[in-house]
Amino acid sequence: MTRIDYFYSAHSAYAYLGACALHDICARHGAVLVHKPFALSPVVEQQGSLPFRARTQAHVDYFFGREIERWAEWRNVEILRFRPTFHDTDYGLAARMILALGTQGPQVDALSFAILQAHWRDDADLSDRPTLAGIAAQLGHDGEKLLEQADSGACRQAYDANTHEATGLCVFGSPTYIVEGDPFYGQDRLEMVERALTQPFKPHSWQNPGVTR
Repeated sequence: MTRIDYFYSAHSAYAYLGACALHDICARHGAVLVHKPFALSPVVEQQGSLPFRARTQAHVDYFFGREIERWAEWRNVEILRFRPTFHDTDYGLAARMILALGTQGPQVDALSFAILQAHWRDDADLSDRPTLAGIAAQLGHDGEKLLEQADSGACRQAYDANTHEATGLCVFGSPTYIVEGDPFYGQDRLEMVERALTQPFKPHSWQNPGVTR
C-alpha cells in the first residue's frame, strides 16, 4: 500500500482547494495519506522565498484573487471572494488539533478538511479556541479535549518535527505531497501524484551545462 506524506499548513488555500481531489485519489488507489501539518513561514523563508507580508501588492492580488478563484471554479469548491479576515493569525493550534486526533485515517481527513473549509469558506479564525472546538464538535469529537491535547508537549513536538522535516526535504510551500520520496508541490500537481501511485517517475540523470565537474 503506497503512502503519501501530506505536508501543508492548516490555513492553506491550495491545500483546501485540492483536499477533496486528494482524498478521492487515495480512496481509488488504496493509498495511505499521512498528515504532516507544519508551520509554513519558517519553511518558506528557509528555502529562500519571500513571506507574503514582503511580497508585492500585485502578487498578493493575483494570489488571493484570480488564481484562487479560478482553481475554486475548476475544483468545484466553495470559497470566499476576499482574503480571509483572520488569515494572519496563528494557525498553530489548529494544526496541533489535527495532530491530536492522529496522522491518518478518515477522522483525521475529515477534521483537516473541516478546518481548511471553515477558514476559506466561512472566514473562521483558526486561532480562536471556541471556533476550533465547535468545528471538532460538529464532527462528533470532544472539542475541548482535543484542544487540551493540542496544547500538550507531544503535539507541540510533533508539529515542530513536521516543520523541521519539511525544511530538510526542501518543501517549498503548501501543499506538498511526497510519494515514495518523490515530492510534488502544489495541488495543481495532483494528477501527477495519482500517476505516481501506479507509475513512479524515473528521472534521467542530468547536470547544469554551465557547471563543470
